[in-house]
Amino acid sequence: MFNTPPTFAMYCVGRVLTWLKEQGGVAALQKRNEHKAALLYDAIDGSDFYRGHAEKASRSLMNVTFNLPTPELEAQFIAEAAAIGLDGLKGHRSIGGCRASIYNAFPEEGVKKLVDFMAEFAQKNA
Repeated sequence: MFNTPPTFAMYCVGRVLTWLKEQGGVAALQKRNEHKAALLYDAIDGSDFYRGHAEKASRSLMNVTFNLPTPELEAQFIAEAAAIGLDGLKGHRSIGGCRASIYNAFPEEGVKKLVDFMAEFAQKNA
């Protein structure tokens, strides 16, 4: 054999496909991701404190972006969230703000924890 197949990549794909099947397949994951995103977008839309970046028709199910009233509050929000285990909320370097990545394997409990934290943070800092 002259070419070695990418065995590790093939192994990883196999593991992901097995996990996907265990979760109920693509349709089940789609439904779950729509639900997780709706929880977060409802928290943003239901508040005057948070402002979403994307137009409603163009919103991502995987990366939810938003701003707070000031860059200083965004920095405080990110720091306080990290202190309770909500890491990686700092937005993209060219846009700023906050970004919650809620990819397929991210649990709904994590989204609920973020939504609860957002409500508490807004109440304390409005």
